[in-house]
Order: sequence, then structure tokens, then C-alpha cells
Amino acid sequence: MTQKAFQDYYPDHFSHCYGCGRLNEYGMQIKSYWDGDETVCVHVAKDYHTGGTPAHAYGGLIASLIDCHSMGTAAAAKYRAENREFGTEPALRFVTASLHVNYLLPTPIGGPLEIRSTIKEIKGRKVIVESRLIAGGKVCATGEVVAVQIPEQMKPSDVRKNMSEE
Repeated sequence: MTQKAFQDYYPDHFSHCYGCGRLNEYGMQIKSYWDGDETVCVHVAKDYHTGGTPAHAYGGLIASLIDCHSMGTAAAAKYRAENREFGTEPALRFVTASLHVNYLLPTPIGGPLEIRSTIKEIKGRKVIVESRLIAGGKVCATGEVVAVQIPEQMKPSDVRKNMSEE
């Protein structure tokens, strides 16, 4: 794709997540985009992302993909709701307040995993995102994520400082 992904707009100090951080060289570095009123992310699992059998994905991977794609979706939806361009200041970033995943079918490894999400609700600093993980044309998992906007003044360095003072 030639357009920038949601995650490409994250400020550097919010770009280290294992799932979506573009600055995490060991992470998945997922990329999410608008597709009409839905958002989409396509990810190909590695052979070492196996679950109960070598042919199927680990459930934690599925949860991580739904979670991180949903955080990007929440940010994109909030920018859209505020009629702002993605990446304008102040940056809108979200963290997971709740993650619920339903595993419907074994998820095969070896092909693309597509995550599609829609917005269920935007209310203040909270965004509820509903997602489907699709492999081989079949919905293998669904999820509902409650995303909460990080306060503008809260930076990772502030969190580390507060934790070390306790």
C-alpha cells in the first residue's frame, strides 16, 4: 500500500509496542488502514507462532493482533470523529482497558491473517472496537476491545518515573 498506516503516525515515544510498534525491531510491526467504514490489517504469522499443532496459530498471537489493530482503529476513529488528520498534535494514543476474544476455529499458519474492525461506540476517552480475524475466507476469531485514550500529558518517561518513585 502507498498510504501510511495508522501506526506510522504514532510519535516515537509510543512506537515500541511488540504488536504495533514500528520501532520494535523484534515485534510484529502490524499496519492498519481504513477500508471504508472498517479498518483492516493483514499479517502473516511466522512458523514459530504455533499453538497446539504446528499448522495452527497460538491463541496469544490472535489476541495480540486483535488488540493492537483495535488500538490503532480506536486512534483513527477518534481522529476521524474530531475531524482531524491522523498524526496531528496532540497525538491520540490508546491503551487496552478490556480485551475479549472468542476463538471460533483453529487459525491456520502459512497464509495471510486479516483483521477487520468496526467502531461500536465512541464516548469521551473510551472507544469500543469489534473485530474479526479471518483466515482462508473463514472467521476464526472475534473480539471486542475497550480502548481508553492516554491523557495528553502522560508520556512513557512519566510512567517509568512514577513507578520508580513508589
